Amino acid sequence: MNKKTIDDINPQGKRILVRVDFNVPLDAERNVTDDTRIRAALPTIKSLLERGGRVILMSHLGRPKGKVNEEFRLAPAAKRLSELLGQSVAALKDCIGDEVKAAVSQMKNGDVVMLENVRFEPGEEENDPELSRRMAEMADVYVNDAFGTAHRAHASNVAITKFVKECGGGFLMKKEVNYFQKCLEKPARPFVAIIGGSKVSGKLEALVNLTRKVDKMIIGGGMAFTFLK
Repeated sequence: MNKKTIDDINPQGKRILVRVDFNVPLDAERNVTDDTRIRAALPTIKSLLERGGRVILMSHLGRPKGKVNEEFRLAPAAKRLSELLGQSVAALKDCIGDEVKAAVSQMKNGDVVMLENVRFEPGEEENDPELSRRMAEMADVYVNDAFGTAHRAHASNVAITKFVKECGGGFLMKKEVNYFQKCLEKPARPFVAIIGGSKVSGKLEALVNLTRKVDKMIIGGGMAFTFLK
C-alpha cells in the first residue's frame, strides 16, 4: 500500500482520532449480535494503545439522519470492545463539544474512549467542514480504519483530513487496499467478481470499471432486481 499507515506514525503520548466502522447489529436488549467489525479494528486499536497512544474512536451506527436517536447510541459497541480489549472503554455522550474535549484532556497514554454516533450530527453526511474542524480539535493524529465507509464523502472521513496535520490508514484499511491492488493489477484467472448490495446508483462506476478487468461478474443482493427488470 503506497499510502501512509500507522506503521509510519509514532503514537506515543498523542491523541489518535480513529474512524472505525462499528455499524454492528444489536438485539432487543441492545447487545451486539455480531462483533465481526469490532474485531476487525482490534489490530489497529491494540497497536496504538501498546505504543502509548491515546485512542479516540468514532463511528456511525444505523441511519439516524442527523438527529439523536436512542436506538443508535454506540454504548453497546463500547461495551463489547471493552470485553475484547480487557480494559475500560468510556462511551461519551457526544462526538464534539466541551464535555468531549474535557474527557479527552483527561486521557492518559494507553486509554481509549468512544465518541457518540457521528451521524447524530446533521453535518456528518454533508461533509461539513465546521463539524470536521470541531472533531479535529481533539486530535494530534487522524487514522481511518473504516474501509466499509471510506467511499463516502462524510465529515468524519474526508473533510477532517484538512484539519489534522498527520493522517494515515489503519491495518484494516491497509489489508483491504493491498488485497484490491493485488486482485485488480495482477489477478489470477479466471477472475470472477461477486457484487452485492441494495443500490446500483452508488456502484455504477465501479461496475463499469470492473467489467474491463473481470472474466465474469455475478450480481446479488437487492440490486439484482434492477438488473432483472
